[in-house]
Amino acid sequence: MASTNPRIHPYLQPDVFARLQAAKVKPGQSESDIVNRALAAFFSYEHEDKRDAALIRRLDRLSRQIEGLERRQIIATEAFALFVRYFLTVIPPVAAADKKAAQAEGHARFETYLSSLQSVLEDGEPILFNRMEDRLAETSAFFTKEELARLHDPAPERPSKREDANVTA
Repeated sequence: MASTNPRIHPYLQPDVFARLQAAKVKPGQSESDIVNRALAAFFSYEHEDKRDAALIRRLDRLSRQIEGLERRQIIATEAFALFVRYFLTVIPPVAAADKKAAQAEGHARFETYLSSLQSVLEDGEPILFNRMEDRLAETSAFFTKEELARLHDPAPERPSKREDANVTA
């Protein structure tokens, strides 16, 4: 029986042809069926939509990560600026006679500071950011009281499929 479908004679690359031959070995598969499905998928842009959706999800995740990094950078900058301001306001000037002792004490305190910073960074538990994240968390990140109450309400009863069939009959 003659087919009413148009016939084409494309040239394939050897590796594509080998894959086509391997795919048609499966029962119920013909070259025409495989090529028709492949061309239909190509022209439907379905493969592009799936790829674009994956890229959009990844970009969205990256955007959220960048926003978090920006927030942490602002917190660190503001915390450092506040510390410097406080330090410069509170520390009295050192007399000329006490400068050598003050410098030695400053070096010792700085070494203590560096060792403390090193231990915090090695632990992987940043003190400031955990505390600041708790303070700065947006209320939209949490459930409202109404949403929490709805979570405890029992779900409404749904009629079974048999009851639906009896009602419509």
